[in-house]
Amino acid sequence: MQSITEIEQEIIEEFEMFDDWMPKYEHIIELGKSLPIIDDVFKNDEHLIKGCQSRVWLNSNYKNNVMNYSADSDAIITKGLVAIIIRVFNNQKPEDIIKAPLQFINEIGLTEHLSQTRTNGLLSMVQTMKNEALRVQSKL
Repeated sequence: MQSITEIEQEIIEEFEMFDDWMPKYEHIIELGKSLPIIDDVFKNDEHLIKGCQSRVWLNSNYKNNVMNYSADSDAIITKGLVAIIIRVFNNQKPEDIIKAPLQFINEIGLTEHLSQTRTNGLLSMVQTMKNEALRVQSKL
């Protein structure tokens, strides 16, 4: 199993292949297309991430000592962003998710190239996933 740091490094290397932001946005959109679709039963207000301009539904579960997430969004860029975060956090232990600094977000330039509302949404996605891991960890 890859560590969060190893997955982050993979993502940084992927984004380094692109010279400017148009291909990076296209890559984010492609990553969104590969996102395992959340079951429709979770597309409700209870699973809606607060703080996102777009609608983003997130489901999490804890099984075999690791967290797993599924999500969907009604916006293609946002769907790609949540796919990236899920790629980093899926199959990781709750304590590793909670303490992950996610340096890759700044290193690939997401915060400086996304609109303020998208950046806030991205941070809300990260915080929601970390909160789910914290909720699970508090019960262990």
